[in-house]
Amino acid sequence: MNQRSLPASIAIYGFAALLVFVSVFPLFYAVSTSLKTGAALFDTNLWPSQPTLHNYLALFQGEQLFGRHLWNSIFVATLTVGFALLMGVTASYALGRIQFKGKGLLLLTILGVSMFPQVAVLSGMFELIKALGLYNRALGLVVPYTVFTLPFTVWILSTFMRQLPKELEEAAIMDGCGPLRIIFSVFMPLLWPALVSTGLLAFIGAWNEFLFALTFVVDDTQRTVPVSISQMAGSNAFEIPWGSIMAASVIVTVPLLLLVLVFQRKIVSGLTAGAVKG
Repeated sequence: MNQRSLPASIAIYGFAALLVFVSVFPLFYAVSTSLKTGAALFDTNLWPSQPTLHNYLALFQGEQLFGRHLWNSIFVATLTVGFALLMGVTASYALGRIQFKGKGLLLLTILGVSMFPQVAVLSGMFELIKALGLYNRALGLVVPYTVFTLPFTVWILSTFMRQLPKELEEAAIMDGCGPLRIIFSVFMPLLWPALVSTGLLAFIGAWNEFLFALTFVVDDTQRTVPVSISQMAGSNAFEIPWGSIMAASVIVTVPLLLLVLVFQRKIVSGLTAGAVKG
């Protein structure tokens, strides 16, 4: 095996270090700013000389609704993941294991749904939410989130479903298993990498979504954290509570980072399913 030259190695490690710095520095700056209060917010020091958790504690004290908004985001994102995976698994079984006319066109149609920008379907989605009686309710956000999550969920799960051994399905049919039994008892244990990757991506998408949450929910008690953080700035640009905003941003970011780190290997194996055929 040929060894890399010294300049090449320096260039590679230098680029890697630059990439890490660009990726990590915004989070580091947010953590640093969240630990500052008062005049310390305008210090040029990267790390505060007297760090404090005041900004974090203030988010959950008094009349602050950040805790409620955090719960709303967890509730909406969890339901979105549940519905998306349930419908995605059943749809991927039909699209990945059953041969029928028009399957390719159907797959392209499903993929085409994800190509529409949110603002293009905003008015139609608004009328749908109102017709379902879900306007101004956090629960109503599950509908648009699931609609925009399903395309990539179905595509990833369908690709993974096609790679499963056909002998397993044939053996299950010989034992008298129906389609649902095959999906949930035979294939489900083998789909964990794809389920984790798609579920996490769906959770992140629902957790960070802003436009639908801002448009479909007006009641302050029903809002989610992205809208909650945006409203902390208020209307006066000279009195923006940067410490509180950064503290809230860190709180909603750290759980996602932990989830990605914990399920990193399953995410990679799920997203690369079907990329190489043996």
